[in-house]
Amino acid sequence: MSTRKPKKPFQDPMVEREKQKYEFPVPSREAILALLAEHNEPLPLQTLAAELGVKDERDEDAFLRRLRAMERDGQILKNRRDLYGIASKMDMVCGRVTGHPDGFGFLIPEEEGEDLFLPPREMRQVLHGDRVMARVTGVDPRGRREGVVVEVLERAHTTIVGRYDARDGMGFVVPGDKRIAHDIVIQRGDEGQAREGQIVVAEITSLPTRHRAPGGRIIEVLGDNMAPGMEIEVAVRSHDIPHVWPEVVTREAEQFAPEVPAQAAQGRFDLRDIPLVTIDGEDARDFDDAVFAEHTGNTWRLIVAIADVSYYVKPGAALDREAYARGNSVYFPQHVIPMLPEALSNGLCSINPHVDRLCMACEMEIDGSGKILKYRFLEAVMRSRARLTYTKVAAMLADKDAALRREYADVVPHLETLHGLYHILHAARMKRGAVDFELPETRILFDANRKIERIIPLQRNDAHRLIEECMLAANVCAAEILRKNKVPAPYRIHEGPTAEKLSNLREFLTEMGLSLGGGDKPQAQHYSKLIKAVEERSDSRLIQTVLLRSLSQAVYSPDNIGHFALGYPNYTHFTSPIRRYPDLLVHRAIKDIIARRPTGMTPELAKQQGEHCSLTERRADEATREVVRWLKAVYMMDKIGEEFDGIISGVTNFGIFVELVEVYVDGLVHITALGNDYYHFDAAHHRLIGERTKQTYRLGDKLRVRVMRVDLDEAKLDFEIAGAAPAGKRAAGPKRRPAEGKQETKRAGKPSRKPRGKRRR
Repeated sequence: MSTRKPKKPFQDPMVEREKQKYEFPVPSREAILALLAEHNEPLPLQTLAAELGVKDERDEDAFLRRLRAMERDGQILKNRRDLYGIASKMDMVCGRVTGHPDGFGFLIPEEEGEDLFLPPREMRQVLHGDRVMARVTGVDPRGRREGVVVEVLERAHTTIVGRYDARDGMGFVVPGDKRIAHDIVIQRGDEGQAREGQIVVAEITSLPTRHRAPGGRIIEVLGDNMAPGMEIEVAVRSHDIPHVWPEVVTREAEQFAPEVPAQAAQGRFDLRDIPLVTIDGEDARDFDDAVFAEHTGNTWRLIVAIADVSYYVKPGAALDREAYARGNSVYFPQHVIPMLPEALSNGLCSINPHVDRLCMACEMEIDGSGKILKYRFLEAVMRSRARLTYTKVAAMLADKDAALRREYADVVPHLETLHGLYHILHAARMKRGAVDFELPETRILFDANRKIERIIPLQRNDAHRLIEECMLAANVCAAEILRKNKVPAPYRIHEGPTAEKLSNLREFLTEMGLSLGGGDKPQAQHYSKLIKAVEERSDSRLIQTVLLRSLSQAVYSPDNIGHFALGYPNYTHFTSPIRRYPDLLVHRAIKDIIARRPTGMTPELAKQQGEHCSLTERRADEATREVVRWLKAVYMMDKIGEEFDGIISGVTNFGIFVELVEVYVDGLVHITALGNDYYHFDAAHHRLIGERTKQTYRLGDKLRVRVMRVDLDEAKLDFEIAGAAPAGKRAAGPKRRPAEGKQETKRAGKPSRKPRGKRRR
């Protein structure tokens, strides 16, 4: 222990900031960490307090609260000798636990670094999602960093959703989230009205330890396992997706009149004479963008008008707090959990036809090569001329449908102009080399009882692409105005491939007789060039799949590193504030820029908001994937024993995943079902190879399989090889919208209205 007695207290570099924030300031976190670093050893509380100038009892209480907060945040750790030390110097890693159905897990570090493997014995005391401090203990036999849990900093769950199961005189709740490997023990008398097999919500009453499973009591019975819509109830609650409107939020939403008041339009640009139109899907209910274009000599004028949600949802209001907590709307099959109450999302904010609406408009001047020459943002009032659908617009533009063209005669010329501009913008994007994957995407059709009737491929037309290009252009302008004014904001960023993924990709491509340009730093145009070069090959889908898997997931961050797949140095989300919170933040920032007032945003706050919105986006994606996977498993229940043609969609060391060509459902052919041989997994080349027979199963190969088993609890299907698929061209699925990396959607400015193997830009 240090006994050094300084002549004067340690100087706090953040003392002025602390004085502004607190009436009774205490030493800052920076000062505490700096003092510990200077001593280079753990220190007792008394030494910390003395050297940091903590004197009276009131200050000591506040100082202890700060130390406890720093412990919770994983910055410092108090050891068994009651000495405080810097966590990172004690080989400690702070992060979130990701569980695996087989009982092990990983700690995902909050700071940069390799994931930490947690063996089953360590996972006994934690649940998936818990925030923990772990100590690195070494490397496991597979070369992974391994650790032990030192302290649980934050529990992720107070309740668990699952199936009630009674056995051996005891009750258990089997979690619906398979990443939670613990069954929750329900003592006799704590089961409430739950019956065997029902889906319930259990409150955790005793936390798991290394020697004891978690205990709980049932506080809600959701219903029978197979009840229509139960899969959504389970997913929503398992992922803690806010889905009930607090009363204060409902009251706030009800205060607004159903139509825009006249005084709200005062001082705004009047776009009501501009024939703006909305173009959306047939089943859309909320419309947040409208478009208009005209050809003016050598240039084009494009207006993208977006619902002005920020006028109604003010920072700090109950509506704002709830929108931030939700982060985005969540789109399940035939069900939506909106970010904003219906009075706003489908009413006052929605750009419905023939009524006044407040909007934020981006007006652009574009030359014949697709370059945006100049732009400006306007607080405006508008009136949509028509509520159009993709199908109708495509019929008018591509098929020249006479009846529809007569019905919408006043806007057809402007649609033709938009169509012409689309071709220019799209050509410019392709010339720039944006990554444009063409992979299958589907839609689920239900019968009256909400059972899957069939699964069909999604068809995209020029109307979809037209809107996409308009949204991309507006998003780029929004990012540009933020960058020029140096405003911290949630840019939509997308990194290129990591060194490891790039090495594996190049090894795979070499075997295929292909190469990816760009050396150690390939760009979007190198990916695009390769995709174009292989589009006529029979193994094009295989190659595109491997290229896609080499890319990261796009996120929100004030660290504006650009968007790799789109090839934009500056990009953000501006065009969907009804259902995406980052867009709302961008609207507020642009309004502040227009009004020449401070935004009040700091890089730290922008980082926090970006991380939160990225998290809620991933949460929504995971929940919708689970629901779709379960529905597809139910759909296959009466098809056990039937044979289907399929394509290998994944290769692992325990078998191959096969996607059925006609029904777009995937399942596993376990390695033991591949034949009497020893199969070896070649990860770099995405294949399994038989040691004796040399039989090879490779990503993208065609084969015929038989459905052997459907596990509804796990939402998994088991197949076996039934024979070779019919000879001929490699099986092809429907085309999927272009992607910027894993889990991105094509309509760059609009989140997908239905789960579609999400690929969000």
